[in-house]
Amino acid sequence: MQTRTALLSVYSKAGIVEFAAQLVALGWNILASGGTAKTLLNAKIPVRDVAELVGGGAILGHRVVTLSREVHAGLLATTSEADICELESLGIPFIDLVCVDLYTLEEEIARPGSDCLSVIEKTDIGGPTMLRSAAKGRRVVIADPADRQPVINWLAAGEPDGENFRDALAAKAEYVVANYCLASARYHGHGEYEGMIGHRVQVCSYGENAWQTPAALYSTGSSDPLALDKFKLVQGGAPSYNNLCDLERLLQTVTHIAAVFAVNRNGKVPCIAVGAKHGNPCGAAAIELESEALQKMVTGDTRAIFGGLVMTNFLLSESLAEVLLTYRQKEGRRLLDGVIAPGVTREALAMLKRKGDKCRVLVNPALEHLGAKSLDQARRFRYVRGGFLAQPNYTFVLDLKHPDIWKSGGLTSEQEEGLMLAWAVGAASNSNTITLGDSGMLKGNAVGQQDRVGAAELACKRARDAGHNIVGAVAYSDSFFPFPDGVEVLAKAGVKTILASSGSRNDEQTKRVCKEFGVTLVLIPDKLGRGFFGH
Repeated sequence: MQTRTALLSVYSKAGIVEFAAQLVALGWNILASGGTAKTLLNAKIPVRDVAELVGGGAILGHRVVTLSREVHAGLLATTSEADICELESLGIPFIDLVCVDLYTLEEEIARPGSDCLSVIEKTDIGGPTMLRSAAKGRRVVIADPADRQPVINWLAAGEPDGENFRDALAAKAEYVVANYCLASARYHGHGEYEGMIGHRVQVCSYGENAWQTPAALYSTGSSDPLALDKFKLVQGGAPSYNNLCDLERLLQTVTHIAAVFAVNRNGKVPCIAVGAKHGNPCGAAAIELESEALQKMVTGDTRAIFGGLVMTNFLLSESLAEVLLTYRQKEGRRLLDGVIAPGVTREALAMLKRKGDKCRVLVNPALEHLGAKSLDQARRFRYVRGGFLAQPNYTFVLDLKHPDIWKSGGLTSEQEEGLMLAWAVGAASNSNTITLGDSGMLKGNAVGQQDRVGAAELACKRARDAGHNIVGAVAYSDSFFPFPDGVEVLAKAGVKTILASSGSRNDEQTKRVCKEFGVTLVLIPDKLGRGFFGH
C-alpha cells in the first residue's frame, strides 16, 4: 500500500509533535509549513517543508506558501486513475490528511490596542483555504485540536465507518471557517454584517410544543462559564426546550440580583434563590442565610412555583433540599421540573428525584461566584420573519448612588435592598411589569401586562393570593407611570416605596400623589434605566 501523506500547519504548536509522532508510527509521511516543520525537525520528527513542494518556496515574507496549485492539487485530486497519474507526472503527492489551526483572529480583534492593520496581519488565508479544499476533497481534515487523538484512534482501528467519519470532520472544518469569516466580516463591516453560528450540543425531544420538532441547543463556542452548555446534568431526564429557555431566563434574573447587590453593597452578594415559571420569576429571595433564602423564595408564590425551576448561587445539601421540597407545603413534596445550583450533594439528589426523572438537576460551579461582572455581555439576537434583530444585552445595573436618580425622601437599608431585589426581578421579567418586594423576598410579580394600572392591580392580587401583607412593601415599575392612577393602586394597597423611571409629562402628578399618600418615590431617567425585557 502506498505511504500516505499528512499536511500539518498549525499556529499553536501545542501537541503537534506528539500528533506527528503517532502518524509517523502508523507509517505516514509528514509535510508541514515553515514554523510547524521547524518544530517537528527540532523534535527529530521526519518532515518535509511544504515550501520545497511548491516550486520556488515561500514568498512575500512567508505570507504565501500553501496557497499553491501543488498543495491544492494534492487535496482536490480524486482517486481516479487519471488524477493519480497526473499527480505522479507532476511530482505532487496525494495529501490524505490535513491538520490546521488558524491564526488567532478573534483574540486579536478583542485585544486592547488592536487596529485594522494588526487584525489583517492575524487574518489567516492559507489555513481556511486548505481546510475547505480538504473538506471538498473528503480528506481527513482536522480543524480542532481536540479531534487529533480521535483521528489517531480511528486510523489505528482500521478506519471504521469511514464515510461518516470523514463527513463529520469536513462539516466541522466548514463550520470553523464560516465562524472565522463571520468574525472578519463583522469587524471590517462596522455593524453592516452580523450573524450567529453554532454547533449542536443537545437535541430536545421537541420545541415549545410537541408538534415543533426538531429542536436543539446550539453552542457558539463561548468561553463564558455560565453559557448553557457549561451546565452539567447530574440527575433527571434531558432538559426540554422549555427547560432550557427557563434556565436562560433564570440566569438573567440571578445575575441581575448578584450585580445590583455587588454594585450597591461594596461587592457583597447575598444568598440568592429564584424560582421561575415560563421564564418569569414567581419567587425570589436575596438574604444572608441559605435556608431562609429558600423559604422566602418558595413562599413568594406557592401556587405558581408548582412545576417550576429553581436556581441558587449556593450548594444544596440534604437539609436545604428538605426546605426546598417541604417548607409550607401542605401535603407531599413540592413538585419541581428542575433545580440548578453550583453543586448538589448525593443525599440532596436522592431527595430531589422524581418519578420518571421529571426533575432535572443541573450544576455549574460558576454560580457560586456571581458578582458585578456576571451579566451576559454578548449581543442578543431575535428571529423575525425574513431576518433577525440584534441589540446589546441587558447590562444596565441600578446604582442607587447614581447622580441622576431623584428621591423624594431618604431610604432605609431595608428599603434599598427591597428595591434592589424588586428591580433585578422586574428587569428580567417580561414587560410591562410591576414587581412587589419586601424583607429580602419577592411578593408579587405582574408580567406581560398591556397597561401599568393592570400591572399594579395584578401585582397586588398575586401578592395577596400568596398570603402576603403588602403594607410597607416596595414596588418597582419597569418604566414611568404615564398617569398617576397606577401609583394610586399601589399606594392604596399599602406600598410605601416605589422605584420607577421618569420621562412622562405627568411625572409631577405622580410625585404629588406619592406625597399625598406618604410614599417615598425614587425616579431614574427613562433613557438611562427603563427596564423593558422580552418585549
